[in-house]
Amino acid sequence: MPLFDLIRPAALKLPIVISVPHAGTEFPDDIRAELKPSLLPPDDTDWLVNQLYEFATELGIPMLCARYSRWVIDLNRNPDSTPLYHDGRVLTGLCPATNFLGEPIYQDARAAVVTEEVARRKTLYFEPYHQALQQLLDETKAQFGRVLLWDCHSIRRMVPAINPEPFPDLILGSADETSAAPTLIKQALQVLGSGGYSLNHNHPFKGGFITRHFGQPTQQQHALQLEMAKQVYMDDQEQHYDEPRATKIRALLSQTLQALGRELLAE
Repeated sequence: MPLFDLIRPAALKLPIVISVPHAGTEFPDDIRAELKPSLLPPDDTDWLVNQLYEFATELGIPMLCARYSRWVIDLNRNPDSTPLYHDGRVLTGLCPATNFLGEPIYQDARAAVVTEEVARRKTLYFEPYHQALQQLLDETKAQFGRVLLWDCHSIRRMVPAINPEPFPDLILGSADETSAAPTLIKQALQVLGSGGYSLNHNHPFKGGFITRHFGQPTQQQHALQLEMAKQVYMDDQEQHYDEPRATKIRALLSQTLQALGRELLAE
């Protein structure tokens, strides 16, 4: 079974690559058999973010979407499991043993996935995704001279174990303004802020491993993460795709990506 879907446009038109690491829902049979059936499918999934961004190929942007669940391996965590945050929030590791609420996801309630199994999954799932992502970035940069990685995420409006307050509609992460050039960050904030959605920058999410690792502005390889409350494109219960809501945010996302593309091409 493929590890990810690589959706290429008919032609590269903008120096942007899209990554969707957390919308996957598939499990190898051996891992699925050890999980608590009552917790499947995982609520931690970035539901349908790949569907939301399907318009990107029409703009000439390639998209890489993971197929396996983040409970198999989290493609946006440090490969050595070093924590991304130190503010007391519940943290899930490279191979999670709990969900966002801190509940054990395995039937045996293990506190952690054993080291050998983490290494196996890293080789099978983590490394191929990141290698494919770097290859896409290299290809795009070779054509345009620079490239931006746009890493796409969504989350429930309320996750008290991470943040006591409801999340805003949109959160742009730039790793404390280190993962992309200031002009790109400013442009992204300006366009995203024009759409009538509540918007934060770097709080409470500043970008995970993907943004921090691939964001190398001095090498003309930039990266930004956009976290989105699921209610922005799903119904109020965050269970079903809401076409009118999705259409509205898609228009703003398209405007944002096109503006960023023009900014990169003008440099």
